[in-house]
Parts: sequence; C-alpha cells; structure tokens
Amino acid sequence: MLRVIQRPPKEEVVLEYLRPYTIEWFKGKYGSFTPAQLMSIPIIKEGFNVLITSPTGTGKTLAAFLPIIDELYGLAEKGCLEDRVYVIYVSPLRALNNDIKKNLEVPIEGVRSIAEEVFSIKLPKIRVGVRTSDTSQYEKQKMLKEPPHIMITTPESLAIVLVAPKFRRHLKKVRWIIIDEIHELASSKRGAHLSLSLERLEEFVEGEIQRIGLSATIAPLEEVAKFLVGFIDNKPRKCFIVDARFLKPMELEVVCPKDVDIVKGSAEEINNAIYRVLEEVIKKHKTTLVFTNTRSSTERVVYKLRKIFEKNGIINADEIEAHHSSLSREVRLSVEDKLKKGELKAVVCSTSLELGIDIGYIDAVVLLSSPKSVTRLIQRVGRSGHSLSDVSKGYLIAVDRDDLVEVTVLAKLAKERKLDRIRIPRKPLDILAQHIVGMSLERKWRIN
Repeated sequence: MLRVIQRPPKEEVVLEYLRPYTIEWFKGKYGSFTPAQLMSIPIIKEGFNVLITSPTGTGKTLAAFLPIIDELYGLAEKGCLEDRVYVIYVSPLRALNNDIKKNLEVPIEGVRSIAEEVFSIKLPKIRVGVRTSDTSQYEKQKMLKEPPHIMITTPESLAIVLVAPKFRRHLKKVRWIIIDEIHELASSKRGAHLSLSLERLEEFVEGEIQRIGLSATIAPLEEVAKFLVGFIDNKPRKCFIVDARFLKPMELEVVCPKDVDIVKGSAEEINNAIYRVLEEVIKKHKTTLVFTNTRSSTERVVYKLRKIFEKNGIINADEIEAHHSSLSREVRLSVEDKLKKGELKAVVCSTSLELGIDIGYIDAVVLLSSPKSVTRLIQRVGRSGHSLSDVSKGYLIAVDRDDLVEVTVLAKLAKERKLDRIRIPRKPLDILAQHIVGMSLERKWRIN
C-alpha cells in the first residue's frame, strides 16, 4: 500500500514522538520544524517506510536522521546501544558522504550535550563512519573492532560489504537504511544494483529494515516509492510518501544576450554578449553558482571570467573558482570550504554541485545553456536560497536560437511544476550476473 501525505500535523503531535533532550536541542538550534519534518518524523517513529521529497534547504536530511538519533540515544539511555551498525546511509556521491558525516556531528553532539547539561543524563557517543573506495585499510580495520552505529556508503561499497565475511556480521541487526538523492540512482543501473543489495541485506538481517528515501525533485512518486521499498509476494511493501516538493518559491528568468542578433550574429559577438550578461549577474549578487554542461566549458568560462574581472578590477580573480569531478579531491574540498565561508563571488561547475553537498548560501544560480531536463533545472536552481523562506533565483542564459526555444519551454514547465518522469531500468541481466557472483562468494546456496 502506498499513501501520499501532503498536510503536516500540528507541532505538538510531533513533539510527543521525541525525547525531551532531543526537543530541547532542536528548539534551541532551529526554533521550529519545516513541513517536511512535521510530516516525516511521526512516520519514521512509527516504523514505516517513507519517501521524503522536498526542496533543497528544507531539512529533509534532518527529518530522516533526527528520529533515528533520538531512537539510538533511547537505546543508549537503557544501556542497550551495542557495538554494531544500526543505520546505513547510501548516497550516489562520495563527496556527499563526507559532507553528511560532518553535518551529522552537529545533532549527535548537540543532543548528547543537552542530555548531560540540562537533564543530567550521560550518554555514550553515537559513532559515524564512512566506508567507500576512499576509506583507508587502517580505517576499515578500525571499523572491524569498533563498528560505526551509522555507516555512510555508496551502492557499490555496500555490495562489497555484503561479501566481506568479517565486517558483515556487524550488519546482522541493521534497523534503518536511508537512500539520499534517490532520483539519481533509480533512473540508472546503479539503482538496480542497490535494489538487489537491499534485498540481500533484508534476507540476511534479523527483522525487517525500515527504508527511507530522500529526493528534492522526482516523478512519478509512486514508481520511485515502489523502487525504494521493493516487493514481497509480488506486491510492493507498505510505504508513505511525504510530498513537499513545491513548498519553496522559485523565480526563473530566461536571458537572451543583448545588443546582438542571436540568429545572424557571429560566434564571437554572441560569445562576448553572453559574458557581458554573466558579468552583470555576478556583480549584482553576493555569491553566484554557474552551471555549464561539460567540464571543459567550466574551465573555459572560469578562465574568461577571471580575465574580464582582472581587466575591470571590480572583483578579485581569486574569487572566481571552478568545481568539477576531474579536479583533485583537495581542490574540490577547498572550493567547497571557501563557498561555505562566503569567500567566493562565483563558482562555475558542470554537475558536481548539483546534488546536496552543503555549499552555504547562494544568491543566484545561472544555467549557461539548457540543462536538457525540467527536473535538472529545478534541482540546480534549488541550490540558491538555501532555506525554506528564501526564494530560489535562476537565470537561464540562451547561447543560440535553438537553445532559446529549449530553455523557454523548460522554464515554462518548471513554473507549472511539470517534472520529467524518470525511467527505472527493468531486469538488467548484467547486474543480476554481478550479484549472482557476489552471492556465490557469500555462502553456499541450494537451488530449489
């Protein structure tokens, strides 16, 4: 059974589900719950599967983790918090994993401090660990002796963990699995790979796993919910859908370069006009995020913008940076850190900052050429105005005649909230073969 929830309950109802020290910390830190949090927390506390879809900056990650952290501290209070993995968080990006670990320390330490200082309850630390291909052998050995209560990973690393005989035993009593940016996974074979891993994990653990999916923009909700929970006896498992997709206001402006004929003008004239538009947008905002569609164009745009701002002397060239997957991890982390601190005037990226990495406050987003999809447009523009009350502001710059038609149509569809329907791959045999090999490494099986 799938059930859509669109109306949040009263705050008093939600508070009844949380422990006093969790409430005290949350109220001190945030003041009030967002609609996504009001709708999600009771469902998670009741033990139901849930798909949470809500814009960037509306607290959906905390909506998933806060009730779980509350439950883990409840176990700790009774002296029942064991040395094992309780929660598995899966995301499509390794960069997002490190970001989530850092962000989780805030509620974990905050709730623990309040419990001790205000309520005189001494609680042990909830451990969080990242296990991906970047994890060192030393860290993996450390996890064997002292497993994290919350394990952060990717679909590929989860499949490897399932056949790791020593670490696998720590997964025997996993209670929750959180899948972030589920739209990115569901539409590709990585999603099929994850689905099979989840069913294998379900077969291995004691009891049933509660599944929580997170996404900013997705359609159709029912199909994605079925993908999240899987099937049992040819019927989808029970799942609630928290639909808070369109709560955040959005301003979109299609911009055509001025003082040049976009049809008859030369490539150089159009190019110079585009950079004049970019220059104006960057100058009038505190921090601007510019999306291109390729890594090579990202570098080209950064080079050109630095030259322009060096020449006019209005903005320091060092305040313009590039961010894409071909850059080293150190460079990417440095750019993300500067962005969070508000030290950059503009960052140009391909797709690397499209998903939920915490990048601080962005005034405006520029899409240089068509993003080719309504969902991608909303996802990118949603990176600006990083709170529920802020307006997400996006400029769609057309680079030629065909592009002008395309971005105009996409902007119209985005304003009407007509999202692209994702297509979930059906029965990919190469993924099945991969898992059969994995299962053969796991143990001996009898074929019925």
